[in-house]
Amino acid sequence: MTKDYEVGYGKPPKDSQFKKGESGNPKGRPKGTNNFKTDLTEELKERILVREGDRSIKISKQRAVIKSLVARTLKGDQRAANTLLTAMFRLLDLDGAGSDADRPITVDENEVLAVLQQRTVRRMQAEDKKDDEEDDGESAS
Repeated sequence: MTKDYEVGYGKPPKDSQFKKGESGNPKGRPKGTNNFKTDLTEELKERILVREGDRSIKISKQRAVIKSLVARTLKGDQRAANTLLTAMFRLLDLDGAGSDADRPITVDENEVLAVLQQRTVRRMQAEDKKDDEEDDGESAS
């Protein structure tokens, strides 16, 4: 070892450093092991049995997750709605960059928007009514 080499931050002792051509992880990841993306993709492709109304159908887990998210959104779950809208904008290119950005809203889309708007208005009215009742109870005391 030379006397001019200083050991310190970012300068480990020469004898503990990796030798030239030697890997820090010589065995590495074993061949044939899947990474997270591969495992997730395979898991989501698996098919499961789901009941829709009075019939049972086999769908992928990915499709089941999407169906669940849409159903919870239609029931008024705000978190599910945010998740669904974010996914839609990311995956379906709804931010206006796509070629169908000027496409008019379909009748089905209008119906969904109307239902969501009605539920939001009812929820806000119920919250306002509750706040008014609480205010009346406090002022009476």
